[in-house]
Amino acid sequence: MIFEAIKEFLQETGIANLDYKSAIMLCVSVLFLYLAINRGFEPLLLVPIAFGMLLSNLPISGIFSEGGLLYSFYELKSIFPSLIFLGVGAMTDFGPLIANPKSLLLGAAAQLGIFFALFGAILLGFNAQEAASIGIIGGADGPTAIYLTQKLAPHILGAVAVAAYSYMALVPVIQPPIMKLLTTKKERMIKMDQLRHVSQREKILFPIVTTIIVVLILPPTAPLIGMLMLGNLFKESGKTLRLSDTSANALINIVTILLGLAVGASAQGPSFLVLATIKIVILGVTAFAVGTAGGVLLGKLLNIMSGGKINPLIGSAGVSAVPMAARVSQKMGQAENPSNFLLMHAMGPNVAGVIGSAVAAGVMLSMFS
Repeated sequence: MIFEAIKEFLQETGIANLDYKSAIMLCVSVLFLYLAINRGFEPLLLVPIAFGMLLSNLPISGIFSEGGLLYSFYELKSIFPSLIFLGVGAMTDFGPLIANPKSLLLGAAAQLGIFFALFGAILLGFNAQEAASIGIIGGADGPTAIYLTQKLAPHILGAVAVAAYSYMALVPVIQPPIMKLLTTKKERMIKMDQLRHVSQREKILFPIVTTIIVVLILPPTAPLIGMLMLGNLFKESGKTLRLSDTSANALINIVTILLGLAVGASAQGPSFLVLATIKIVILGVTAFAVGTAGGVLLGKLLNIMSGGKINPLIGSAGVSAVPMAARVSQKMGQAENPSNFLLMHAMGPNVAGVIGSAVAAGVMLSMFS
């Protein structure tokens, strides 16, 4: 009887119920934790994602079953992207974009990867809704990817979300080789003129006018653009400092934890390790690479048109990974010329990319929903 009880106990442990796919995902989660903690690859994103992945792949815990803790977080996924955009808006200075409107072009060019991956996904057998959800990974904007995918193709949300956030965290690894390949040393050394001063009135009007114009043209963008610009208005108005501080700190930190855990938990081995996921991961990194290349190549063109006054490196910041992509531009420029300070110039395309990815999502929602 004792042996039967021991046998029954052993059969009910996670060890006895661990399948090889869950074991692989446990290894992946540990790798992500290593990259986040030991290598510093965006730990604020990667640690909760990796730990959510670890928890949900530990067998029979029920943590991601209906009614489980992480499943409850996952059920709130429809509101998390907008809340993150509220926090991003409260942390963002649109001054560089206002001072240099040409940055919008670089932000738009960096969305090329989205549409490249969309058509690539269709060629690989995905339907239009799935292809649009995969393509948005190229914008390097996790909240937008989740927002679009949960509306168009919720059955692939786990793969899309993990790919999008993983590539966001790996911006410092993926972008530099592409940037270096497409630019010359002379171009990377270009020092840009200081941006003009932007008045508070301009900064207050920008979120209001942008919201009106974008949402009138693309109504589906209202949740993302609206919250992004509201957060920015909190910051720039000078009258809502408490709301701005809460949005930029406590709120976005809480939502990042919950969303990261939910996204990671959705990557369960049996449903995640399938051929479609491999295709999504490959298409996602392709989209990101093409988006980076698109921004750099347009930067090269603008440099020629300006008579050599624009450093093409800032074009890579047109993807929506704020402020990671801008920091990469700064780091590469300064490596070639220690007196080069590209960060504020790169922030223009970077914040334009946030708007651009939301607009791209609105276009796809209008076309495919």
